Amino acid sequence: MTAQALVFFALYLLVLVFSVVALVDAARRPAQAFPAAGKRTKNFWLAVLGVATAVAFVAVPWPVGIGELQFLALGSAVAAIVYLVDVKPAVTPYSGGRGGRPGRGGPPRGGW
Repeated sequence: MTAQALVFFALYLLVLVFSVVALVDAARRPAQAFPAAGKRTKNFWLAVLGVATAVAFVAVPWPVGIGELQFLALGSAVAAIVYLVDVKPAVTPYSGGRGGRPGRGGPPRGGW
Protein backbone atom coordinates (compact mmCIF):
# COMPACT_ATOMS: atom_id res chain seq x y z
CA MET A 1 0.00 0.00 0.00
CA THR A 2 1.33 3.44 -0.88
CA ALA A 3 1.48 6.36 1.54
CA GLN A 4 -1.33 8.09 -0.34
CA ALA A 5 -3.55 5.01 -0.03
CA LEU A 6 -2.85 4.85 3.71
CA VAL A 7 -3.81 8.51 4.13
CA PHE A 8 -7.09 7.99 2.25
CA PHE A 9 -7.79 4.85 4.27
CA ALA A 10 -7.17 6.78 7.51
CA LEU A 11 -9.45 9.64 6.42
CA TYR A 12 -12.31 7.31 5.48
CA LEU A 13 -11.85 5.44 8.75
CA LEU A 14 -11.95 8.75 10.64
CA VAL A 15 -15.26 9.65 8.96
CA LEU A 16 -16.63 6.24 9.99
CA VAL A 17 -15.51 6.75 13.60
CA PHE A 18 -17.10 10.23 13.74
CA SER A 19 -20.34 8.83 12.32
CA VAL A 20 -20.47 5.99 14.84
CA VAL A 21 -19.69 8.32 17.77
CA ALA A 22 -22.44 10.73 16.68
CA LEU A 23 -24.95 7.90 16.19
CA VAL A 24 -24.23 6.37 19.61
CA ASP A 25 -24.45 9.77 21.29
CA ALA A 26 -27.78 10.56 19.62
CA ALA A 27 -29.16 7.17 20.64
CA ARG A 28 -28.24 7.81 24.30
CA ARG A 29 -29.97 11.19 24.52
CA PRO A 30 -33.61 11.40 25.68
CA ALA A 31 -36.12 12.06 22.90
CA GLN A 32 -37.64 15.11 24.61
CA ALA A 33 -34.23 16.85 24.77
CA PHE A 34 -34.14 17.45 21.01
CA PRO A 35 -37.31 19.56 20.64
CA ALA A 36 -36.58 21.24 23.99
CA ALA A 37 -33.28 22.43 22.55
CA GLY A 38 -34.99 23.65 19.38
CA LYS A 39 -33.54 20.91 17.18
CA ARG A 40 -35.09 18.27 14.91
CA THR A 41 -36.46 15.13 16.57
CA LYS A 42 -34.35 12.27 17.88
CA ASN A 43 -35.76 9.94 15.22
CA PHE A 44 -34.69 12.38 12.49
CA TRP A 45 -31.13 12.48 13.80
CA LEU A 46 -31.01 8.72 14.29
CA ALA A 47 -32.11 8.21 10.69
CA VAL A 48 -29.64 10.77 9.29
CA LEU A 49 -26.74 9.44 11.35
CA GLY A 50 -27.68 5.82 10.67
CA VAL A 51 -27.56 6.41 6.92
CA ALA A 52 -24.35 8.44 7.34
CA THR A 53 -22.74 5.59 9.28
CA ALA A 54 -23.80 3.00 6.69
CA VAL A 55 -22.47 5.15 3.83
CA ALA A 56 -19.23 5.82 5.73
CA PHE A 57 -18.75 2.08 6.26
CA VAL A 58 -19.37 1.32 2.60
CA ALA A 59 -16.91 4.07 1.61
CA VAL A 60 -14.02 2.72 3.67
CA PRO A 61 -11.65 0.87 1.34
CA TRP A 62 -11.25 -2.88 1.54
CA PRO A 63 -10.35 -4.81 3.86
CA VAL A 64 -12.53 -2.94 6.39
CA GLY A 65 -15.36 -1.72 4.15
CA ILE A 66 -16.47 -2.24 0.59
CA GLY A 67 -14.75 0.75 -0.99
CA GLU A 68 -17.75 1.95 -3.01
CA LEU A 69 -19.60 5.28 -2.91
CA GLN A 70 -16.50 7.06 -1.64
CA PHE A 71 -17.76 10.38 -2.99
CA LEU A 72 -20.69 10.17 -0.54
CA ALA A 73 -18.38 9.95 2.46
CA LEU A 74 -18.25 13.75 2.47
CA GLY A 75 -21.99 13.80 3.22
CA SER A 76 -21.43 11.38 6.10
CA ALA A 77 -18.72 13.63 7.49
CA VAL A 78 -20.98 16.68 7.23
CA ALA A 79 -23.87 14.93 9.00
CA ALA A 80 -21.64 13.73 11.85
CA ILE A 81 -19.91 17.08 12.25
CA VAL A 82 -23.19 19.02 12.26
CA TYR A 83 -24.53 16.74 14.97
CA LEU A 84 -21.36 16.86 17.09
CA VAL A 85 -20.79 20.60 16.76
CA ASP A 86 -24.35 21.98 16.72
CA VAL A 87 -26.92 19.49 18.01
CA LYS A 88 -24.98 17.71 20.77
CA PRO A 89 -24.00 20.91 22.66
CA ALA A 90 -27.59 22.20 22.42
CA VAL A 91 -29.12 18.92 23.63
CA THR A 92 -26.62 18.21 26.44
CA PRO A 93 -28.19 20.53 29.07
CA TYR A 94 -31.55 18.81 28.55
CA SER A 95 -30.15 15.29 28.84
CA GLY A 96 -30.45 14.86 32.58
CA GLY A 97 -26.80 14.78 33.57
CA ARG A 98 -25.43 12.76 30.64
CA GLY A 99 -22.46 14.62 29.29
CA GLY A 100 -23.18 17.83 31.19
CA ARG A 101 -20.61 19.74 33.16
CA PRO A 102 -20.25 18.78 36.84
CA GLY A 103 -22.09 20.99 39.27
CA ARG A 104 -24.68 22.14 36.76
CA GLY A 105 -28.24 21.01 36.87
CA GLY A 106 -30.57 20.74 33.94
CA PRO A 107 -31.56 23.53 31.60
CA PRO A 108 -32.13 27.03 32.93
CA ARG A 109 -35.67 27.32 34.21
CA GLY A 110 -36.11 31.08 34.47
CA GLY A 111 -38.43 32.74 36.94
CA TRP A 112 -37.44 33.97 40.37
